[in-house]
Amino acid sequence: MSTIGTFKTVGDEFHGDVFTLELQLQGVRFVPTTDRTGENAPSHLVYAGRVEIGVAWPQKTGDGRPYHSVKFDDASLSNPINANLFKDEVGDGRTLIWSRPKPPKAVKA
Repeated sequence: MSTIGTFKTVGDEFHGDVFTLELQLQGVRFVPTTDRTGENAPSHLVYAGRVEIGVAWPQKTGDGRPYHSVKFDDASLSNPINANLFKDEVGDGRTLIWSRPKPPKAVKA
């Protein structure tokens, strides 16, 4: 797991930066959607400047801690990047965590 971003709460949005070897983004914003159509619809759209670069959904950990599951996708990326945005234990900050997806389990014949 790696921290790839830090964010602060600004009104009902989250503002911060995302840094990986492929992404060097300042001024990233998580903006609540105003027309969420159902439980499975994203709760936030993610922007870098005026460009929509991702979406986020509310989730809960096994012990009930809320977080947002985030998917970054853009034509400049070779593959989407999945991460999780957790509220910091102290203050109004949030931390964006990336971890490598687990490979699918082999199916026994």
